[in-house]
Amino acid sequence: MSVGQGLAMAVEAGLDLVEISPNADPPVCRIVDYGKYKYELQKKAAEVRKKQKVIAVKEIKLRPMIDDHDFAIKMKNAQAFLAEGDKVKITLRFRGREMAHQEIAHGVLRKVREILNEAGKVEMEPSMEGRQIVMIIAAR
Repeated sequence: MSVGQGLAMAVEAGLDLVEISPNADPPVCRIVDYGKYKYELQKKAAEVRKKQKVIAVKEIKLRPMIDDHDFAIKMKNAQAFLAEGDKVKITLRFRGREMAHQEIAHGVLRKVREILNEAGKVEMEPSMEGRQIVMIIAAR
């Protein structure tokens, strides 16, 4: 029907003519109480926001000469973070003369990749940032 007819029917009913989907051909309108319609839209938007999961980035700091037990505990924590759906940022920091032995650090990061391979995938390959190597692993 025409816009005029719709408006006349809305006024007759004491309600508002609200355009529901403007991109449709022809555009779809409904006769409703506009305040109630806005309230329902807000409720739907709040429900969608409530169901959303915010992905956090958890950081795990390592050293090139880390002990096996410390390494195992940090990997257990990383697997828990990935299981929750968070990303894990692995930071391997060098001190003093450790910079001369970067092959040890790359070996540690290879072990990290092997252990966390099932729980997540490497999102950012290991890269040097000053005196540290950074790698990001995202949940599968």
